[in-house]
Amino acid sequence: MPDFKVILITGATSGIGKQAAITLAGMGFTVIVTGRNPESGLEAITEICQKSGHDRVFFIPGDLSVHSGIRSVAQRFQEQFSRLDVLIHNAGYAGDKRILTEDGLETGFAVNVVAPYRLTVLLEPVLNAAQASRVICLTGGSHTAGIDVNNLQSELGFFGLKTYSQNKLVMMSVMRNYLNHRPWNRFTVNICYPGQASTSMTRSVTPDMFPVWFRPFFPVFQFLTRDDRGKSAKKASESTVFLAVSESVFGKSGLYFNPKCRQVPFPTGGNDPRLLPAVWSLLDEPAG
Repeated sequence: MPDFKVILITGATSGIGKQAAITLAGMGFTVIVTGRNPESGLEAITEICQKSGHDRVFFIPGDLSVHSGIRSVAQRFQEQFSRLDVLIHNAGYAGDKRILTEDGLETGFAVNVVAPYRLTVLLEPVLNAAQASRVICLTGGSHTAGIDVNNLQSELGFFGLKTYSQNKLVMMSVMRNYLNHRPWNRFTVNICYPGQASTSMTRSVTPDMFPVWFRPFFPVFQFLTRDDRGKSAKKASESTVFLAVSESVFGKSGLYFNPKCRQVPFPTGGNDPRLLPAVWSLLDEPAG
């Protein structure tokens, strides 16, 4: 197995990311987690250290919904570390209404699509400084529908979890093609679907985020995502850990893995040839 040293996990102060951090720290890796709230970040790294028995766990604060926050995380990391062996894009956002960030982007698109791309771009120097480094992206939602390339920013309508699913599908297409777009990089990029888990995000879902026909079944969803003290999140973190350390994916890129850590085909809905030309211009930070 390649000798991984430093792992950065975004949005890992709770849920699946925190469980992955506990496991990876317990394997002896230096783990850095990001989050918006410094207080919850410090609480998280204390718990991760206690449960993993490893004290090389650090926190970098930053709001990944805005360009300034993404830049801050990248800058702080590179001030402390000269290499990055595994970058895990775990942070996600699902909202109940359309909210624009200070950069003028729909918040879900900003967190789920722009942040993984921009943070990877900014961390390319330290990723390329490590040998056989890896970038891992977590997806979510339902991918049975295609992408509406005319509604990438929810300009024509915001549809709760359907919008979240589209954002994640766009992210998958973007990151799958990352190395084609930036071919000089030496790291791999793969994607995993962790499966259902009880997390702060799933417990914050409201009935209005579902289609009308599903809302009578919302109590069932609440029951399935009730707080289970991290049990389902730990199970859901297995595909993340697998892609971070498995020798079987060494040197492989552009692949998609299910919750059982098995490679599966990419969803056909993300293959619209109009998508990438439409989305690239939204990914780079505006000049000035």
